Amino acid sequence: MSTQPQYPSNGPEEVSGWAVGGTVFAATVLMLIGVFQAIAGLVAIFDDDFYVVTRNYTFDLDVTAWGWIHLVIGILLVIVAYGLFARSTWAGVTAIMLASLSAVANFFFIPYYPFWAILLIALDIWVIWSLTRPGVIRT
Repeated sequence: MSTQPQYPSNGPEEVSGWAVGGTVFAATVLMLIGVFQAIAGLVAIFDDDFYVVTRNYTFDLDVTAWGWIHLVIGILLVIVAYGLFARSTWAGVTAIMLASLSAVANFFFIPYYPFWAILLIALDIWVIWSLTRPGVIRT
C-alpha cells in the first residue's frame, strides 16, 4: 500500500454541496425579502393611510419616505440575489451589507407594522447567517 503525497492543485477549488446549497438558499430568501420590501414600499407610496403611524415616535418619518426607503432596498436586494445565483463574490459581500441595512430599516419600521418588520428582520438575519458559513462565498 503506497501513499502518495498530496500536493495542492493550481486548478479551481472544488465547492462543497453544502456551500452551494447555502448560497442558493440565501439567494432565494434574499429574493423573497427584496420582493416583500418592494411591495411594502409601494403600498406606503400609493396609500399613506395603510400604515398606522404611532404618535411620539423618535424616528417619525413620513410614510411615503419609508415607502421609498423600502422600495429602493427591495430593488437592490433583488439585484444582489441574481448576483448570488451567479455565485459572484461581490454579490455575497453586498448581500451581507444590504441584509444588514434591511434589518436596521425594518427595526425602525417596527412601530408602523410590527409583525411584518420583525419577520423581515428574522429573514435578514437568516440570510446573513447562511452567507457567513465557511465556503459559501468564494474568494
